[in-house]
Amino acid sequence: MLSACGGGSSSGSGATTTAAPSSAASSSGASSSGASSSGSSAPGTGSTTASQSDIDAAKAALIASGTLTTCTHLPYAPFQSNDDDGNTVGFDVDMIDLVAKELGVKQAIVDTPFEGIKSGQDLSSGKCDIAAAGMTITPDREKVILFSEPYFDATQALLVRSDESVTSLADLKGKKLGAQSSTTGLDYANAQAAANGYEIVEYQDLASEQQALVTNQIDGAINDLPVWSEFVKEQPDKTKIVAQFDTGEQYGFGMKLGNTALKSVADAAINKAKADGTYDQLYTKWIGQAPTS
Repeated sequence: MLSACGGGSSSGSGATTTAAPSSAASSSGASSSGASSSGSSAPGTGSTTASQSDIDAAKAALIASGTLTTCTHLPYAPFQSNDDDGNTVGFDVDMIDLVAKELGVKQAIVDTPFEGIKSGQDLSSGKCDIAAAGMTITPDREKVILFSEPYFDATQALLVRSDESVTSLADLKGKKLGAQSSTTGLDYANAQAAANGYEIVEYQDLASEQQALVTNQIDGAINDLPVWSEFVKEQPDKTKIVAQFDTGEQYGFGMKLGNTALKSVADAAINKAKADGTYDQLYTKWIGQAPTS
């Protein structure tokens, strides 16, 4: 799905500025790493270069001249979050900086509720040019969003407190499982609820879900694996990842339906990064060891 709190102090290319955040603050065998089962560094099969006509058309359609405006939902580390200086950093941020570089512009980030992103409303209304929010490509979302080529393979994971004996969803029978609203993690939790007998508690953002777990309001929490891996690094004595669920999800950057020129530029930036090693460098920086395929 999506998430926050970066694994570094800079945004990579330095081309990023951050717009004022919205009031809605922070929008996949046991392991605490996640690097071995998420992401894909295999070279893309598409073009690594966008045509000049697509670049020109994409630039002309930007909602603010000279700026690629990105909608995201904070926090969702390691994909996007604010560092100690208030800069929005993360894997998604650095990847979109590559798209901005292809266009010869700078990136500006708008923090907005995930519902408006996944519904396509923020894109169709001109709130932003592109959405980068750890967002899974789904058939329903493709009806309202033009997605880039997939740039990350996602896995869901179950997080519990360190002193818990829970190792699976079945162990949560009669207990409470937290999930973030509007996410594929929530979808998965709902699909498994009847078989495992737990109660689902929804949270509007990742930070609320995390807080609920560590303060004993819920017994487990489901979200994307890299997000939980980052949280475990920050809270090593409080939480642990006890199960992973391979849901076959892939993240994509979202654009307004019909904006094929910007999609061409985004796809080229993704493919170029995978081909020249930049993708692996960013993956290692923010998430861990880059996958081999």
